[in-house]
Amino acid sequence: MPDLDFGVDSVKAVEGTLTPLLEFSLHIEEADGRDIDTIALSCQIMIEAVRRPYAPHEQEALLDLFGTPQRWGTSLKTMLWTHTSMVVPGFEGTTAAKLSVPTSFDLSLAPTKYFFALEGGEVPLTFQFSGTVFYRDAEAALMTERIPWTKECRFRMPVAVWRELIERHYSDGAWLCLSREVFDRLYRYKARRSVPTWESIIDELLENASDKVLP
Repeated sequence: MPDLDFGVDSVKAVEGTLTPLLEFSLHIEEADGRDIDTIALSCQIMIEAVRRPYAPHEQEALLDLFGTPQRWGTSLKTMLWTHTSMVVPGFEGTTAAKLSVPTSFDLSLAPTKYFFALEGGEVPLTFQFSGTVFYRDAEAALMTERIPWTKECRFRMPVAVWRELIERHYSDGAWLCLSREVFDRLYRYKARRSVPTWESIIDELLENASDKVLP
């Protein structure tokens, strides 16, 4: 069976796409020098939240995910970011590949909340690989083997790359998903108040809420 090793070298925000897309540069090595015909590669990307420090403003922004810092000993955990897949063309020895990862700005999703809360630094990621490798044996016969989930690597993604991508697609804006019932109540409140924009009505509600909690 081929002995594959994986690594992530870099990441960039892809330009010219309709939706946000990150591209990770992979290097793949077959330690025994076998002739690899192709790889149907699957990848699960995990966020290892415990492997970085957090500034006070970041801790506040992460309350919705992990609670207060006093609870982080049990609540701060590794979380799933996404699944993706690709086909790696044939090679012998080593090869490079580009792994594309669609990225959401839906702030109802835990990974987006996490990225949005970070002011800078890096996001510790673990890439877990699986799939099927097609290769040639000594008689040039085509063989197949499964790639075990134990094949993985780590990479620290700069937060600035994620922010660059989101700024490019959602400049000075954000998406907020509401239930139909809550939206209907908000819509009727906005109409009764004759407020022209959604930003203005939400700002008014926040101001009223702030007044109520002041001593």
